[in-house]
Amino acid sequence: MMRRRTTLLTGCTTLALALGTTACGGSTPVAAGGGDKALSGRTVTVAGVWTGSEQKNFQKVLDAFTAKTGAKTQFMSTGDNVSTVVGSKIEGGNAPDVVMVPQVGVLQQFAKQGWLKPLSPTAEQTIGADFAPVWKNYGSVDGKLYGLYFKAAHKSTVWYSPDALAQAGVKAPGTYEEMLKAGHTVSDSGLAAFAVAGQDGWTLTDWFENIYLSQAGPEKYDALATHKIKWTDASVVKALTTLGKLFKDKQLVAGGQKEALNTDFPGSVEKVFGPKPEAGMVYEGDFVAGVAHDQFGKTVGKDADFFPFPAVDGGTAPVVSGGDAAVVLKDGKNAEAGMKLLEFLATPEAAAVWAKAGGFLSPNKKLDLASYGDDVTRATAKSLVAAGDADSVRFDMSDQAPAAFGGTKGAGEWKLLQDFLRDPSDAKGTAAKLESAAAKAYQG
Repeated sequence: MMRRRTTLLTGCTTLALALGTTACGGSTPVAAGGGDKALSGRTVTVAGVWTGSEQKNFQKVLDAFTAKTGAKTQFMSTGDNVSTVVGSKIEGGNAPDVVMVPQVGVLQQFAKQGWLKPLSPTAEQTIGADFAPVWKNYGSVDGKLYGLYFKAAHKSTVWYSPDALAQAGVKAPGTYEEMLKAGHTVSDSGLAAFAVAGQDGWTLTDWFENIYLSQAGPEKYDALATHKIKWTDASVVKALTTLGKLFKDKQLVAGGQKEALNTDFPGSVEKVFGPKPEAGMVYEGDFVAGVAHDQFGKTVGKDADFFPFPAVDGGTAPVVSGGDAAVVLKDGKNAEAGMKLLEFLATPEAAAVWAKAGGFLSPNKKLDLASYGDDVTRATAKSLVAAGDADSVRFDMSDQAPAAFGGTKGAGEWKLLQDFLRDPSDAKGTAAKLESAAAKAYQG
């Protein structure tokens, strides 16, 4: 889940939703891979939101670090409430060494509370040379660099079953209105248009952000992301109204609003790419490809493809990004070894491990595009890196907000947009509730 945040829960990861449980997926030192094994005997504890295929693939990266340095690793899944879980572990004197933080707002919160170590000169030099300035900016607080964006997400992608669209006789749309029209045609052919993962509130924020960025423009987007304009602004009401038209259309949403609210992100992917398809399309980031491939055996580019999230109301097609930043906690028992892990994660060598496995994009400009396993992912990665270089990408808005508003399950924007999905009839009222929650969080 850069979101991003969740994939299918498997095995012991289901039991590891809090850091207090036994860690899953620990690695052991192996002889292959070279390196001086300077960290033999150390164990680096890593916390992050990943489960299922994402955790499995990240473990391959951790195993490569083990092979290089001799350090053992333990990965522990936090679930979506990263700030709450990590905060409780710090207070309990059992802080992890490294946290993969999926939200800029949480990274800023951790830094301002004095929990983070500034990155080492080695890591800072690598990031400065190999990453676009936008990624360094999002990892910095008050001029100090704390976070390395290891995994990025291109969150302006709509995934579809080529068979479903072909059977309906529709092509990838170029505008939002064309997308809805194509959705109705898909629905007429026997499948719902979209699987919507309303059980996970973060997916609804992503729907809103793409519509808002295209419809209102980047200046308004930046202002709303930093709460320089209120959520009661007319541009917000307009975007909610646009989104509400989709939410309330039972032809477009698989199972209607009630079923959408009971569908999590991996479930939404299953509705399109699983053994019993219920919908032709699912909107979410590039990481949909990893679930479609790993969980349902789909070949990306053949059985699963995407089109860019289309332009809304004559605006520019949006490019929204997200990312998971590696940070080192001061209170970790092996924070020094944790910094060595972060230095490794900054290299194209580390990124190539997950790139080969799939379901991954790196903002590292030095990563050879040949490392990705298919042409679709290569094109997506190239687009993301180019957008970063051009400074045209905009980071996920809810991820920039304080966690209480933009990153907490059952609260703030996540919950209010779930309420809006349940009843999209009052865009203005929803905007007022969003503003009330945002004002409280930004003052806190």
